Amino acid sequence: MRKIGLYLAALVVFSSCKKEDENPVSPTIDFVSISADSVTAFSNSIEIEFSYEDFQGDIGEVDADDYSLRVKDDRLSDYDYYHIPPMTPDLMELHIKGEYKVILDPLFLMGNGASETTKFTLQVRDREGNWSNSIVTPEVVITP
Repeated sequence: MRKIGLYLAALVVFSSCKKEDENPVSPTIDFVSISADSVTAFSNSIEIEFSYEDFQGDIGEVDADDYSLRVKDDRLSDYDYYHIPPMTPDLMELHIKGEYKVILDPLFLMGNGASETTKFTLQVRDREGNWSNSIVTPEVVITP
């Protein structure tokens, strides 16, 4: 009877342990770098580099009109969307890792001040519609 009790207790303990998902469905991204921490309005583009990992390999779209990267300037309420090409050959399902760079259009000043600061929030969407985690860049100063 004691052996059965120990067996049942062990079974309860091991079955209650939740194993972390080894192959998450959503892609994950991490900030790598930003090309400048200060730019002149209407003159300089910003390049943001991030790393990505996706266990299904379904990041990127064939159609250039399908956008799978969204970038939000913290000064604005809406996102800007960018195209990412497929990251796997023939849209295969593969575990992928890598780095990607996006070039933002030149920034502008919204007010009449001497300068403004902003940060950018980025997310990647896979072909199944799953959004990655968000990453946020360091501040960028925009001068006239």
